[in-house]
Amino acid sequence: MSSYDATDCDPPAPVAQVTLRNVDSGETVADVLLLLDTGADVTLLPRDTIEQLGVQQVAGHLPRIGTEACCADSALGAAVS
Repeated sequence: MSSYDATDCDPPAPVAQVTLRNVDSGETVADVLLLLDTGADVTLLPRDTIEQLGVQQVAGHLPRIGTEACCADSALGAAVS
């Protein structure tokens, strides 16, 4: 279910709390808060979530680094494109 985050985002932004799964290993991470942006060119995920899932870089695709969700001082994450 999505809602708007007015605490960490200014202006308030739509977010969703989701469960992510590594399709290769079946490993899951629950309750990951993601910013919903239907016009985004890439998807950013928190670095600790990527590490917990054990996601490996695909040959020919370099990970892009950015900030997680809408918090400028948050932990770095990796993008999935």
